[in-house]
Amino acid sequence: MLVALSAAGVTVLVDLRDGRLPAIVHWGAELPGLDAAEAEALADAAEPVLGSNNVEPVPRPSVLPEHHLGWTGRPGIRGSYQGRGWSPFFRTTVVRLNGEPVDGFVASGPGVLEVTAIDGDRLGLTVVLELLPSGLLRANATLTNHADDTYQLDDLVLAFPAPAEAAELLDFGGRHNFERRPQRRPLTTGTHLRENRKGRTGADSAYLLHAGTPGFGFADGAIWAVHTAWSGNHTHYAERVFTGEQVLGGGELLLPGEVRLGAGESYRSPWLYGAFGTGLDEVARRFHRHLRAREPRVSPDRPVTLNVWEAVYFEHDLDRLLDLAERAAAAGVERYVLDDGWFGSRRNDHAGLGDWVVSADVWPRGLHPLIDRVRKLGMQFGLWFEPEMVNPDSDLARAHPEWIMAARDEWPVESRHQQVLNLGLPEAYEHVKGQILAILDEYDIGYVKWDHNRDLIEAGTQPLGGRPGVHEQTLAFYRLLDEIRAAHPGLEIESCSSGGARVDLGVLERTDRVWVSDNIDPHDRQSMLRWTTQLVPPEYLGAHIASGASHTTGRRHDLGFRAATAIFGHLGIEWDLAKATEAESRELAGWIAFFKEHRGLLLGGDLVRMDTADPNVLVHGVVSPDRDHALFALVTLDSVAPDPPGRLRLRGLDPARRYRIRPRFVGAAQSAPSHGTGAGFGTGPAWWGAANEGVTLSGAALEHAGLAFPRIRPDQAVLCSVDALGATPKE
Repeated sequence: MLVALSAAGVTVLVDLRDGRLPAIVHWGAELPGLDAAEAEALADAAEPVLGSNNVEPVPRPSVLPEHHLGWTGRPGIRGSYQGRGWSPFFRTTVVRLNGEPVDGFVASGPGVLEVTAIDGDRLGLTVVLELLPSGLLRANATLTNHADDTYQLDDLVLAFPAPAEAAELLDFGGRHNFERRPQRRPLTTGTHLRENRKGRTGADSAYLLHAGTPGFGFADGAIWAVHTAWSGNHTHYAERVFTGEQVLGGGELLLPGEVRLGAGESYRSPWLYGAFGTGLDEVARRFHRHLRAREPRVSPDRPVTLNVWEAVYFEHDLDRLLDLAERAAAAGVERYVLDDGWFGSRRNDHAGLGDWVVSADVWPRGLHPLIDRVRKLGMQFGLWFEPEMVNPDSDLARAHPEWIMAARDEWPVESRHQQVLNLGLPEAYEHVKGQILAILDEYDIGYVKWDHNRDLIEAGTQPLGGRPGVHEQTLAFYRLLDEIRAAHPGLEIESCSSGGARVDLGVLERTDRVWVSDNIDPHDRQSMLRWTTQLVPPEYLGAHIASGASHTTGRRHDLGFRAATAIFGHLGIEWDLAKATEAESRELAGWIAFFKEHRGLLLGGDLVRMDTADPNVLVHGVVSPDRDHALFALVTLDSVAPDPPGRLRLRGLDPARRYRIRPRFVGAAQSAPSHGTGAGFGTGPAWWGAANEGVTLSGAALEHAGLAFPRIRPDQAVLCSVDALGATPKE
């Protein structure tokens, strides 16, 4: 039995012969016209060759690699009945494609393949393989215990094959305030294992694990990539065994004894997503298309946001906050967000967390005076919560110390003066849900910034003797989001977690935005935005215009660079507007107007990132799906040599159409005349043209021949618009 699924230029051929679990014969470029005879021949020809001292036949791993077949790599399932039944032998019983039974060979477009199997009378297994319309492949597995004894599941990890030419790995590291730092290495014999034990996705998560032909870049090289869509403890791994077989896999990381299945109980793994593409941009766009098809849809028409955190921190003064609202509305802001400090005894980060009631001391009339004025100014109102955390100095912790996650009688080490509220306990869950819904029911709130500011250390359930509880905590977090959104269907929720420490496809099924980093310094944000878009499209990325002097790094940047960085995400402001000069206020309003004019393109176009010889030179942009318009940023992060740095080449356009490319100057910081000197420039190139009219060239010429690169000073960005001749102009 063989099944072929094809979508968006990708074919997945699955071998289900001889009652075995599904093994992927081909996952890669589309195989048009594949019929039963060719599929059979391809599956036979792909069988590994018997080598020296191998088991016979040589094992080809299924999506759940099995030890009993002789696979010596990482097994898909690890667990036992107190040491018995630790090597399951599954036989397929039912195969369905899109709900219909399968027999023989079937070829389909995008679809869902469901395989049911049993291990004698002990374990039942359902494996789901789905090829999505975007060309993404995803899989999960459900394991059910049919025996009377308890089965302790230690690991359930799925895997997709990667061919031998995929010999170089790219994944990510990072830290708080410097998330998603790319790292490369060869894929050699053995296991490249990334384990995350933080109870959340993590600022240093692998994020996406790619394997590709050596030297692959944004445009070139065959790449296979996987992503574990789970917001708790998780793994990503790449493995090559001694026979040369390679797999990429991932799943939830289970703590000891965390999942114990009684008779009839089941465990379902998170989705493992896989993407194949030529170049990193094509891999990224597959994930973008998937998220853009999500319901409810996140529109590119995102409201410009002001968050008051870096303006006031915990100093909540109504007059000051009203003044910020007036200034924000005058600049064109469309959403106003009140951050931490509005509740309980929360005058600093030492106390009050967990007491989600409006502070009567700071807000004697509640939040109504502020919210009413914000709404009258035509802006939405947003509010900050951190529902999964608690300060020891809080009414909640004093009343229910047993609700704090701990592996023993003593609480775990503190982080940021916080402990973790155990949402796996029904009483704690209902308490925090009730407090949040009470606030949302009373006030006109359209947006919630949902924070999560510490790792989960020794995250046990006290009433159960400290049993591990990260798995249940993650499921409870998902359920809490689902129930709040069901009660308030129009509510938007942002996933913030010490900045960007919870960014994954599990949380993005339930939230509408992610906070990329607590660090808004545009120098660092250029890299973080560049790589966060490897998974997440720009309309989901909170990208704010920071203060002139970064509160995180202390570096100073002009408004032009801060704004030209932020407009390539969901634009916001994190700046005390009362300290802006009149000239800065006018310039800010100009940038906001520019963003509003172009946000359909900026937040709805296709991502394009250029490979450059100098890592301090970045070229990136967005191209409209109809290839009529594009907007690119030319960025220099440090001194470069040579200066200027070679040719500017732009991809993503229609090679046969002719385009006008010209600089776009927004505000005083980029007001550079042709061939002149401005704040962002040394010398402008000749193609700038009289009155900034630019030059007209074909898409092919722009990609393969290119233009002289302008001289751009360090930590500056220049915008260029590209418009097809005859298309509706974007002025």
